[in-house]
Amino acid sequence: MFRNLLKNTDYILIITIIALFVIGVFGIYSAGYSDTDGSKTEYQKQIMWFGIVVVIALFLWAIDTSMFSLIGYALYGVSLVLLVLVLAMPSAYGATSWFRIGSVSYQPSELMKIGFILCAAKVMTMYIENKESPQPNNTKSYILLGVIAVLFIVPVFLIILQPDYGTALVYFMILIFMIFKMGIKYRYIFALLCILLVLIPIIYNFLPTHAKTRIDVFLNPELDPLGDGYNAIQSKIAVGAGMFLGTGLLKGSQTQYGYLPVQSSDFIFSVISEELGFVVSATVVILYLVMLTRILKIASNAKDKYSSFIAVGIAGMFTFHFIENIGMTIGLLPITGVPLPFVSYGGSNLLTSGVAMGIVLNISARKDRDVMF
Repeated sequence: MFRNLLKNTDYILIITIIALFVIGVFGIYSAGYSDTDGSKTEYQKQIMWFGIVVVIALFLWAIDTSMFSLIGYALYGVSLVLLVLVLAMPSAYGATSWFRIGSVSYQPSELMKIGFILCAAKVMTMYIENKESPQPNNTKSYILLGVIAVLFIVPVFLIILQPDYGTALVYFMILIFMIFKMGIKYRYIFALLCILLVLIPIIYNFLPTHAKTRIDVFLNPELDPLGDGYNAIQSKIAVGAGMFLGTGLLKGSQTQYGYLPVQSSDFIFSVISEELGFVVSATVVILYLVMLTRILKIASNAKDKYSSFIAVGIAGMFTFHFIENIGMTIGLLPITGVPLPFVSYGGSNLLTSGVAMGIVLNISARKDRDVMF
């Protein structure tokens, strides 16, 4: 039983995750080294969280895949209630996204990603099975597409109300990946993209002032170098200062003198680039590419459509985090609060990433046969 699980598990993926986490711990340690506000212990908390996440991931790896439906419904339902309640919480960093109890904070939009993926995968599997049946029911197909739309729109709407546009965009990437897996004709996707391009200037006019400012500053950070453009400018300075081998751990001026903002979470890649240089920062990029490739391979070898949809959705989630976080640190994308999975400091995202990987490893371990717990 467990011998088959151990045999089929993707160990390259496990090694990749551990490597990213270790690099992240070094970055978090350095980011908090010169601070006096409690950030010195963030790396210890990250290690503690990782220990908890490993236990949860092992549980998810061992259970039968049929349990994922129940887990998905539970996560989606509970997270939906929490997304409504969190709107009444005090604002932090311009958004009401966290529940805070003392030094512990929780962001409900994080685990909602997993709930959405598991629920959407179930409905999409039903849609494909209906389309492939000898007598497909077109009414049922339209109903299932409507359910997918509702599953997506409700949490995204609540997240936009916070407002947290970066996290909302993660859901768009997840949905896009899963839609491609559904096999929807490319002409429909192309038409949708054309409509979105036409709507961009209209949407821009309806955005709140701070969101417009963020886009304007992304296009030209020098518009407000000491205000909204400060983060982007300081991040690019840090990345450039690292050059090939870096300034050395605990020796980066941007990091140690506090010029780099939110450096243990949002801008952890800038810390790594400055102090450990291009060699290590490029290694981080390569590790993410390996991780995404392995997840997509697991999706292609999954034992059933449901498992395959789940793995593809998780790949979409990690893809957006990877591209957006690194892109914003080097000035290629607008700055959002999207963390770098397994590298950035933060229990909520680490928990979500660990749960996602536990599920993916479960799927990889069952690619050849149905192994019961």
